[in-house]
Amino acid sequence: MNDIRALCRAHTDISGRQAELLKNIGEGLPFIADLAQAQASLYAPTRDGNHLLVLAQTRSHTMVQPLRLASVGSFVPRETEPLIVQTLTDGQPLVGLRGDLINADALEMHTYGIHDGNDAIAVVSLEVPAGQLRDRGSQCLVETARMILQNSRNALDPNAYRSISPRDGILIADAYDRIIYANAAAQHIFRVLGVGSLLGVRLDAPELIRHITRETITPERPTEKEIEAGGLTLLRRDLPILAGGKLLRRVVVVEDVTALRQKEKELALQETVIREIHHRVKNNLQTIASLLRLQARRAPETAVKDALGESVNRIQGIAALHRLLSREGTRPVCLHALAEEILDLLSASALAPDFRLERQFTGDDLPIPQSRCTNLALVLNELLLNAIGHAFPERSAGKICLDVRTEEENIILTLRDDGVGLPEDFRPETSKSLGLHIVRTIVADDLGGQISFENDNGTRTTITLPRNNLIGEAEA
Repeated sequence: MNDIRALCRAHTDISGRQAELLKNIGEGLPFIADLAQAQASLYAPTRDGNHLLVLAQTRSHTMVQPLRLASVGSFVPRETEPLIVQTLTDGQPLVGLRGDLINADALEMHTYGIHDGNDAIAVVSLEVPAGQLRDRGSQCLVETARMILQNSRNALDPNAYRSISPRDGILIADAYDRIIYANAAAQHIFRVLGVGSLLGVRLDAPELIRHITRETITPERPTEKEIEAGGLTLLRRDLPILAGGKLLRRVVVVEDVTALRQKEKELALQETVIREIHHRVKNNLQTIASLLRLQARRAPETAVKDALGESVNRIQGIAALHRLLSREGTRPVCLHALAEEILDLLSASALAPDFRLERQFTGDDLPIPQSRCTNLALVLNELLLNAIGHAFPERSAGKICLDVRTEEENIILTLRDDGVGLPEDFRPETSKSLGLHIVRTIVADDLGGQISFENDNGTRTTITLPRNNLIGEAEA
């Protein structure tokens, strides 16, 4: 989206202070359009004096408009917009029909000057279908939008003045907090609460607030409160329009978020259940690992002890993953955090207490979908276990590095250590290591990638994985 201040600086004689004012107007324009049920545009005269610059433009979310005008940042010849030019000249609001519509529904244009002192520096136009303002309620909406424009020199809170949904209830009250307009959505919401007619009722009338169990209102500034009323959960935006500290009107937007909050509660409960499941799986895996350790101590043959020990380490790797998942819930798992979790468990079980292991994680900390986490955890567990077990014989310190790089189609994982390196006769395709076989099978068959090993002041393992196979689900 084009920055209004930059457009003013590049194409108009508007000062920096005035451009800041217009930026504030532009940020509130979507709310203005939704409130007035109109297409809203902000125009300023260009430096050459022959054109009008479109600084901002938005269409109403609350009704369908028959026409889309020039885009933001474009230039419009002055002669095609006589109402805009006239309002720039004398600063007075005008109403008229657009003259450039052929074979289209006519639009009624309402122009309002944005003043700095006595001069109009820009113009806001509100365009509605011709004849719409014969309805008294529509007149009230446009009048209220004009009041907001005339009193918006201070920045409009973008959250409080965010767009209005067609499902939102709109109430407009006068200076005495008496409701002078209520749209169909507002009438429906309060009808559910047992309130019949809204027009003429004060906002603090007992019949409007008797169902409310939680609400506070600060009348001097925009507020947003979630209230509970008659079994409904409502989000209420209270937007006072002030002039010189005096209340002119109040706009109240009421959104029924009952279904949304119920869904959020269901999701929170579901995430809690998932966390508990991962926690129990982790505990069960640790119990299995403990049983295998007991079995290993009783095994008479060294080969059996080693095989059981390898199984224990693999189970611990998966347990480390579930410990991480019990904290993350349903969110994707960051790759660095997964490697860190596995290293913590392996270091505690496979390294001497006084061994100093330096860890270095660089590159992209990718979010991995949980459907891919188990496979990746097994790969990292085998590679890290191999480094811890074989890279640092008769040493009291070592370093393991994991670098992750994202390319257009692939993700490159590089695992390095500063240990003794690979044996000269090492051939991964002929190796009988079960751990290496697990790694190659998972990388090639399950993840659709490639893996290579080489000596580089230690051992360097490079895994290339198709990007979509690994993180496409997380990004979606």
